[in-house]
Amino acid sequence: MQLTKEYEPDLLIVTVTEDRLDAAAAVAFKDAMKAATRDAPRRVILDLGQVTFLDSSGLGAIVAVMKQLAPARQLEVAALHPNVMRVFRLTRMDSVIPVHPGRPRRNQDLPKVS
Repeated sequence: MQLTKEYEPDLLIVTVTEDRLDAAAAVAFKDAMKAATRDAPRRVILDLGQVTFLDSSGLGAIVAVMKQLAPARQLEVAALHPNVMRVFRLTRMDSVIPVHPGRPRRNQDLPKVS
């Protein structure tokens, strides 16, 4: 599982550079996120803009990452493809994990999560 990281003040943006987050990729995703967020600041934004397919195993992996980060860090997601957003809405995970409509840009003032 390939991820890229960008640091902003008090924020880490992790981008998934693959188009599928499914059962075949779930374990590798969790391992890669654990390594990527080891020394992360309080806010971690997961950029899923390149992911066009998400199944229940992929969603479970995202939830596992959220739990692994808590309580010291908060996971947020951004730039969800319509198919991925549909999964978040159907499972009501969009009410559990903050969703940003677009990909965060460098020095963008992102809404603060309380």
